[in-house]
Amino acid sequence: MTEVKSPEVPAPPAAVPSELTPGGRWGRVRPFLPLVALAVALTLPYSTLHLPGIFEGALNEPGTLQLLAVCMVFGGLAAGYDLLFGRTGMLSFGHALYFAAGVYGTDILVTKAGLPLWQAALFTITGGTILAALIGAVALRTVGIAFAMVTLAFAQVGAILVARDFGGLTGGEEGLPLDVSGVPEALVGVTNTVNLYWLALAYLVVVVFVVHRVSGSPTGRVLAGLRDDERRVGVLGLDPYRFKLVAFTLAGGLAAAGGVVYCLIVGGASPHITSSELTLSLLVMVVLGGPGTRWGPVLGGILYMYLDHRLVAFGASEAVDALPAFLSRPLSQPLFVLGAVFILAVYFFPGGLASLAPRLALLRGSLRIPSRGR
Repeated sequence: MTEVKSPEVPAPPAAVPSELTPGGRWGRVRPFLPLVALAVALTLPYSTLHLPGIFEGALNEPGTLQLLAVCMVFGGLAAGYDLLFGRTGMLSFGHALYFAAGVYGTDILVTKAGLPLWQAALFTITGGTILAALIGAVALRTVGIAFAMVTLAFAQVGAILVARDFGGLTGGEEGLPLDVSGVPEALVGVTNTVNLYWLALAYLVVVVFVVHRVSGSPTGRVLAGLRDDERRVGVLGLDPYRFKLVAFTLAGGLAAAGGVVYCLIVGGASPHITSSELTLSLLVMVVLGGPGTRWGPVLGGILYMYLDHRLVAFGASEAVDALPAFLSRPLSQPLFVLGAVFILAVYFFPGGLASLAPRLALLRGSLRIPSRGR
């Protein structure tokens, strides 16, 4: 008789550290991180802490607060753009148009038309939302690269109108300074920079809240389905065009609202915000942070704008000048350093900054598991 061998029982898997499981240490801490970040943001204007090399002055100085305000505006702008790119799968090259509409619309209505700020902001946000709906109604008749090119074409039209000083309203290449006589005193002057900081923080909170509510709603699940497989959504009897138009219009309205806040922070409008380079920067912010993630685009937008401002001072520093010419010349160019940082981040963290914590947790786990087996 042939001997029947009993089947081998597989060895039990190695124990996985609790912090790697969904309910582990990271899962317990993660829900409280937004509250911690908000608490830190609320205390910054009252802190006299100096961080040499990170900021030029104390945290509560006007220059630092203005930089942080700009970073938060672009963090919200990147989160709004992620509603298109990361959560719906639409690659738009014209998103800067709605941001520029918010900036120039506020400036023109306050400076040229003499409207009070609250009326100018209301009309500008409404107009920017309608503009996004009209352009989206046309652009969304196409898909893929054709859609990206149509949005880019509309954005270029807007850039040309601004550069040519259409109707004598935009100031052309010199830009249009904001007439502060129509702005509340609480938002004017260096001493009131802290109020602009609060305004930028409020904008960021509103954008994050809106994007998260939309993403968690039935509409958000349809948008995620459009990103993954648009044909399947159509088979289910839903109209992809209508849902994409909703996302496109909402993202445009949020961008216009960011333009209102940005106009107050910088005190006017300049033509560089109408260029397609700004939309490309938004794309870099989203990819750097992690498209389609909860906090990745916000972190990517804040980090990108911080580096964009601080690398100018870094390139002109004595430490860079003391380096050999083959190093000092490229390092003195902020775009070169920013591009190098982006390439390294994408290479080592393909999922963006949002994937950094899980990857580090897996790395710690891989280093701990062998030691326990011994």
